[in-house]
Amino acid sequence: MLKGLNPLLSPELLSTLRAMGHGDEIAIVDGNYPGLEDARRLIRLDGHGVIAVLDAVLSVLPIDDFVQDAIFRSTVKAERDKLDPVHEEMIDCCARHEPHRQVVPLIGHDFYSRVRAAHALIQTSEPRLYANIILRKGVIHPEKRSDHGKAAIDPFTY
Repeated sequence: MLKGLNPLLSPELLSTLRAMGHGDEIAIVDGNYPGLEDARRLIRLDGHGVIAVLDAVLSVLPIDDFVQDAIFRSTVKAERDKLDPVHEEMIDCCARHEPHRQVVPLIGHDFYSRVRAAHALIQTSEPRLYANIILRKGVIHPEKRSDHGKAAIDPFTY
């Protein structure tokens, strides 16, 4: 256990999130998703729902602000604009962490092909259908000053 980190962030998941580069994507999928077939890197978080995992990941992962769309959800069949309760919960969770970002619906093939290209896939035990989301990693912008008004330390000067 570590201070300040959600305990759902396992060592394997933290390592994967840290290893991802700017623009890499990670999918968080429900228990029915064919994760083993589609994942380049599979991380299992059995026993946890998609919203709890999404909240944990968003607590540490910066979302890409160099592109217009960086958060994508699956849709209910071909009904692009239909929102199931799980989609509303995903949108609410994302809004808490990234209030200026939209969650973009992707239909079937578009969503699945994006998952297959993702850096990693987190398989949850979420029982609700179409409870799948993709996050595109951004950057942490360097700050000129720390929270305490002191000049930030340049890690490359040691």
